[in-house]
Amino acid sequence: QVQLAESGGGLVQAGGSLRLSCAAFGRTFSSHGMGWFRQVPGKAREFVAGINSGVGSTYYRDSVKGRFTISRDNTKNTVHLQMNSLKPEDTAVFYCAASTTGWGLSSSRYDYWGQGTQVTVSS
Repeated sequence: QVQLAESGGGLVQAGGSLRLSCAAFGRTFSSHGMGWFRQVPGKAREFVAGINSGVGSTYYRDSVKGRFTISRDNTKNTVHLQMNSLKPEDTAVFYCAASTTGWGLSSSRYDYWGQGTQVTVSS
């Protein structure tokens, strides 16, 4: 089993940056695909970025490509999401998720979730 805890959210002005971190607790962290999702009230949770368990290949939704970077450190059981050039439409609760079957675009692919961290981007 894996337990996840996000941190690093907050309030930032448009154009600014934030770095989200996800601490994973569990012996099999390195074998899990990891993903970041976000959700705003009244909307479905959406995929933001994913990273696989092997060579660390990364994947992004189109709207964050070139602005967000996902990375993982298996020695520290952490996953990060560096967010640059933030826009008001990035405002959401961001969730870290772990998958035993590799990363995926659908939230149903993931087995473990963190509690979420709020990101608010002001205009």
